[in-house]
Amino acid sequence: MSTVPAIDSVPAMSRWPWLAEFLAGERRAWIFVGKSLLAIYTAAWLAMWLQLEQPATTMITVTIVMNPHSGMVLAKSFYRAIGTLAGSLFGLALMSVFPQQRELFLLSLSLWVGLCAGGATLYRNFMSYGFVLAGYTAAIVTLPAINNPLNVFDSAVMRVSEVLLGLLVAAVVSDLVLPQRLRMVLRQGAREQFAKFTDFVRGSTGGLIPRAQMEQVHLASVRTAVHLEDMRASVIFEDPEANVRSTRMRLLNQRYMAAGTSFQSLHHLINRLQRGGNPAVANTLITLYRPIGVALSPEPVQQHDPAVLAARLAECVAQLPAQVAASRASLVEPAVLLEFDTGAALLQRFATELRDFSALEVSLRGKQARGTVERVHFRRANDIAGAAIAVLRTFLTMGVLSMFWLASGWAYGASAMLLATIFSGLLAASPNPISAATHTLFGYVAGMLAAFVVVYGLLPGSDDFAALIAASAAFLLIGPYLTTRDTLPGVGAGYSLGFVYILALKNPMVYDPTHAFNDAIAQVAGIVLAGLAFVFVPTVIGSAWQRARQVRRMRELVALVANAPLDGLAWRFESLSRDLFQQVVTHTRPGSDESRSLLAWGLAVQESGRAVLELRRELADSHDLAPAARAAATAAVQAVGRLYHQPDAVRWHDADAAVREAIIATAAVPAVRQYLYQLHSALRDDESPFAMYIPPSSPESVHAT
Repeated sequence: MSTVPAIDSVPAMSRWPWLAEFLAGERRAWIFVGKSLLAIYTAAWLAMWLQLEQPATTMITVTIVMNPHSGMVLAKSFYRAIGTLAGSLFGLALMSVFPQQRELFLLSLSLWVGLCAGGATLYRNFMSYGFVLAGYTAAIVTLPAINNPLNVFDSAVMRVSEVLLGLLVAAVVSDLVLPQRLRMVLRQGAREQFAKFTDFVRGSTGGLIPRAQMEQVHLASVRTAVHLEDMRASVIFEDPEANVRSTRMRLLNQRYMAAGTSFQSLHHLINRLQRGGNPAVANTLITLYRPIGVALSPEPVQQHDPAVLAARLAECVAQLPAQVAASRASLVEPAVLLEFDTGAALLQRFATELRDFSALEVSLRGKQARGTVERVHFRRANDIAGAAIAVLRTFLTMGVLSMFWLASGWAYGASAMLLATIFSGLLAASPNPISAATHTLFGYVAGMLAAFVVVYGLLPGSDDFAALIAASAAFLLIGPYLTTRDTLPGVGAGYSLGFVYILALKNPMVYDPTHAFNDAIAQVAGIVLAGLAFVFVPTVIGSAWQRARQVRRMRELVALVANAPLDGLAWRFESLSRDLFQQVVTHTRPGSDESRSLLAWGLAVQESGRAVLELRRELADSHDLAPAARAAATAAVQAVGRLYHQPDAVRWHDADAAVREAIIATAAVPAVRQYLYQLHSALRDDESPFAMYIPPSSPESVHAT
């Protein structure tokens, strides 16, 4: 009997992959919905059992911190706890200083909330959320007690208890009930990074890589490096083993970035040699480059095994010096030796960095992390000017709302201020805050309407917690489900918040339709005012003004590398340049002239910045360098730094002349001379941003004599 399955027995999923993908996505979505409902109702029950005043605060906390990945929940909970404690302490201090001076109290609170909103724009991931909570908690602790300052301490203790209970429940449910580990996503992402990079290197042994393709490779490498650092910062909360390996993960990302920069520099040089009429040198370098491709080409099943590749690359690195010497001897024209030596040095540096990258990947995939490794950090490029504008906008929003509250005696002004506090901070870091506010407001209103139906249509007459779940679960699950839909950003979160706020579980429960209706109006007013503030004081995130400043800051990194202390400068440069590039490219239309200009600057900064860094290292290690030669090389470094700080034709000419003079002056020290020639070649790259400055009749190239 044949064992070949009949066509009819082939699962439907293999014939309709889109259906399998849809069902897998729905499965993940409904798991998240189920875990969210379980956490929300468990937190509410515990809050009631513990006789906390407002179980709704605990439910809101769970709603906000829940995430499909447990590591995200734990990270968010950690920073929310810090923000809650900081906000509570500040609220207590503020109320103790201004117990009966409402004007000064509200002015100080508005300034605090503004500073917290500014802090939220400076930090990424859930660190920014900690600042939002610090502002919001100060308001939620003090505003309900503004008419009775003596109750502020009890209010602070109760609010902190409710929030911390919600954080604990969310963390336990997320970590124990069908957990979706972020470490698995990080591990998969790191392995894909390794596989894609080695595959591309293997396929690039032909030498010539078009500029457009190199730009896309650079863009992909930047996104990968920043994304992996973002995930690493969260995964350490869910997994002690990941925490132990955190230093190695950072170092792996650093080695990936360093190898990527060397790879780009090598191919830029080869491409320039091919375009500049020196194909013999280019072909010789390509021949030397091919053994790296051979080392990366074991049996197909082993091509992504870092242990195999690390061993083969180590052998390749050991053989390269002899191969370089043999290839150099074959060049009969002395005039091209400097070009060859520069390319060969870049090739050997890249091979060494690729070997080290593979070896560290082996260490990370091992069951136990043994020994210590170099400590590096991923530096972020924060926008102080953008944060200052966020502080001003939020302060004005809260100040206007405070003045209206004081002048009108609005009974529900505290609710409006609470919502304005929350969304002023949350929207401050959004690239499109008005759209985000609109989506959130739509979801919030829908959630409030659903809660009205539950509270005043289904709950009256209920006498136990099971009845509460039966009456509200079908409406509450809409929010978490919408949160999983990427096409509806903000709607799900808004719906959940609106629903829980109007549900307003208290101990004991209070049914007051008039109060709920007025409270709903005040909350909507707070959200609307927080959104309108961005009309009068627009966000700078993603604006042309911010992009121009960030591109300038990216260029100035070359000046930083030319002047800053060398200790830790390599990882500082690599991470800052990629973080700035990622921030700018995120808000640039792909394929536009602006995008091409940005990509060109990104590649130029990476190549020249790394060359300047390596040149300064050689100068620091070269003790036999003549004072005149050292002075010439230092002058070249400073001239290149000034050019990148403020590029124009005069500074380009000065940098070009200084580099050429330094090449002549350092003829006795080939290691220094090679990096100077790389800078010379980069300055004269006709596909770089400096192409417009290159004169039609170029002076004679500088070669070895």
